[in-house]
Amino acid sequence: MNRRTLPVTAALAATAALLLTGCGGGSDSDSKDNDKIAGADDGSAKPKKSAGPSGAPAADKPDGVDVSLPKSMNLVFDWDKPKDKNAAAAMDDAANFMRAIYRGVDKQSTKDAAIAAYGTGDGLHYAKVQINEWIKGGWTGTGTRRHYQATTRSAPNGNSVEVAFCADTGKFYGKELKTGKVLKTKPSAKDFGYYKIVMVKYPTGKGLWQASKVFVETGAEKCQ
Repeated sequence: MNRRTLPVTAALAATAALLLTGCGGGSDSDSKDNDKIAGADDGSAKPKKSAGPSGAPAADKPDGVDVSLPKSMNLVFDWDKPKDKNAAAAMDDAANFMRAIYRGVDKQSTKDAAIAAYGTGDGLHYAKVQINEWIKGGWTGTGTRRHYQATTRSAPNGNSVEVAFCADTGKFYGKELKTGKVLKTKPSAKDFGYYKIVMVKYPTGKGLWQASKVFVETGAEKCQ
């Protein structure tokens, strides 16, 4: 990654309680939830060489919820889905959770239906805090965010799946809404983030998974 956006820096700093820094711990509930996620990794291996734009899935309304993004926001998910049906569905909706966050940034609102559809509990709180930081800064986003090296771990009961992946924001920038100025900074190791999202099956929904916990390690060496 060559550059990162100022908004992302501010947003990460504002949600320190939810983030992993360096090799340290996460939130108070980190160890408890990790104990629930057991099993060998069954996610994707190395990212493919290239991937097409994926601001939204082929259908812009998975689960009946609109997660489409403007062409200026390109979220690429450079990974292969696991064979396990639940793990694959959880991985799909982890991607939709990320799309929902940036849809909220684009709409400048934490009340978009996609946020509530793909986030719950601490996951929902995380999404709202991230979006609010962009709103308070007067920023939207532009460019490409690449997500890769995804793996999954499933709980024995089949109702919880941890989806872990790297994110490269080197070509995704903040943009001032009032002036249209694109904000860029010098290259940094902090441009690489390692995410662990605990996805839980929605009780009454068919195939819908929601992000219940989000842990992020900034400057992740494993992603560089």
